[in-house]
Amino acid sequence: MNDPRRVLDHDFPLKELGKVAPYGVYVLNDNTGFVNLTTCSDTSEFAFESIRAWWLHVGRVNFPSAKKVLITCDGGGSNGCRVWLWKEQLAQRAQETGVEFIVCHFPPGTSKWNKVKHRLFCYISKNWEGKPLTDISTVANYIKNTRTKTRLKVDFRVDEREYCKGKKVSNELFENIDLDPLGEFGKWNYTIQGFKS
Repeated sequence: MNDPRRVLDHDFPLKELGKVAPYGVYVLNDNTGFVNLTTCSDTSEFAFESIRAWWLHVGRVNFPSAKKVLITCDGGGSNGCRVWLWKEQLAQRAQETGVEFIVCHFPPGTSKWNKVKHRLFCYISKNWEGKPLTDISTVANYIKNTRTKTRLKVDFRVDEREYCKGKKVSNELFENIDLDPLGEFGKWNYTIQGFKS
């Protein structure tokens, strides 16, 4: 290359460039991915809004008669098994739509088996490998142009909502969530059907 681009050798945050947080949904049934991008923080509200955006733009079209949605996700982070706001957001959506959410968290040390990592984000990462991600448009462009031999199709959305860290759910509201633990490991596996009447 005659005109190499100068870049930093580590991922230090630069205020003038901002930041990008992705949240991905991967559907095993049809080998499709959906990535929601924000320049705000990766919060429980953003995680839930990403699931909601997938449902509105892709899910309800591909699965019009679905009454249940199975979500597998890591045990920590914005959609972690101990995060009350994540569960409260799911309960609100279940209440509004009548769709039941079945959530299965990967136990500690097993998140590498999460399909969203090794069937979606690994290919997105290969696509932008060695290229500077200077802004959200660049990130979005690499995501939408991700291709695989198995014909993975990736859709994306730039989420312009503001997400603030530190939102809390009261004990009273949390206790009112219609949450049923599943099996022996109910801390990691549960169903949410809305709020108790």
